[in-house]
Amino acid sequence: MATSNYDGDIVAWANEQAALLRAGIFSQLDIEHLAEEIEDVGKSEKRELASRMAVLLAHLLKCQYQPERQGNSWRRTIKEQRNAIAICIKKTPSLKADLSDADWWSGVWSDAVAKAAEETGLGDFPESCPWTVDTILDPGWLPSLVGYGINP
Repeated sequence: MATSNYDGDIVAWANEQAALLRAGIFSQLDIEHLAEEIEDVGKSEKRELASRMAVLLAHLLKCQYQPERQGNSWRRTIKEQRNAIAICIKKTPSLKADLSDADWWSGVWSDAVAKAAEETGLGDFPESCPWTVDTILDPGWLPSLVGYGINP
């Protein structure tokens, strides 16, 4: 039954592999590629979390370093990213471990700083994230409100 080529047509291959699994025909499964695809599902979820966190951090940096330019669009993006991150973690609880992984944070922070620098033209951002995870994800917190005499 196995006729689809993983490299030739991944959709046909995936459909065929699913049919083989459901039929219990394990001897014809493409085990190596199935294992890679299963691992890629986890990597995709991790990439989504990292991407959303980088966007959130970039906007928090913009709020802190350009508070006069803060507007509804920035606040909306911050709220959307916080909500999406919460959903990611609720849907895939094992992702929460990434939030305490120093290497993960280093990459995410690097991406966030690059985004913020590109969007603001500024370049003097901290080398590492100055905020805790709880602070970053706190729906009522914005860095520009701290130190400017404005109550959230």
